Amino acid sequence: MSTQLQTSAAHPNVQKLRTLYADLSRIGEFVADDMVLHTAHRELCRDRAAGRVVGKAAAATHERELIRMTGGTLLMDVQHIFANDHFGAAFGVLRAHLGGASLAMPFCGVWRFRGGLITEHWENAYDVASVMAFLGDESGSPPA
Repeated sequence: MSTQLQTSAAHPNVQKLRTLYADLSRIGEFVADDMVLHTAHRELCRDRAAGRVVGKAAAATHERELIRMTGGTLLMDVQHIFANDHFGAAFGVLRAHLGGASLAMPFCGVWRFRGGLITEHWENAYDVASVMAFLGDESGSPPA
């Protein structure tokens, strides 16, 4: 089996992820109607379904709520993005300021694509409990 290194321009899915991480509220532009978002706090939820957000509208609401919970200060400081026709991954630092406190948390977002649309996304923060505590929700409950 041989491997081939792609050295041409960035894959279109890399561009989609760059645009999305620059403005999470635009998620609805890039996802399938039945997309599934697995929240970062999914492991803290007693009910496994509570850590899943299903559908384009629900995913957009989830991202807008996350932005709101940070007082509009949320910044996804992306360091690396990789993607092909099937999968994407983004590595960086989630940054926010709230009530005089600051958060800088490493993250890795994993994405699945089909037909150029995002069908699934896994949010991953290095220390989810600290993120939830910063946001004022130590219970791990999903955003309203």
